[in-house]
Amino acid sequence: MTKTNLSLHSKIHHWIDSIGFSLNGSQTNDKNNITTNHYFFETFNFFENAKNDDLKNSKFLCFDAYGEVIIVKSLLDLQTAFFENISQLK
Repeated sequence: MTKTNLSLHSKIHHWIDSIGFSLNGSQTNDKNNITTNHYFFETFNFFENAKNDDLKNSKFLCFDAYGEVIIVKSLLDLQTAFFENISQLK
């Protein structure tokens, strides 16, 4: 399972780098050692949470075009939400 999570992390970061996402901000909650990174591209935002900077256990979430939370379990989840959001732009 660990290999899959690391692979997901690598795939997502490779994809967001190729699209041109920007890191908007990073916050660390000292109480529970969770770092939250906020990435954006135009109107699309998503978040990455990592506990103790352990990238293999990063969790991703984003929002679909209707504002519903999507827990990203694959690169396709993120891409689908991204392209639906971008297609709503006029």
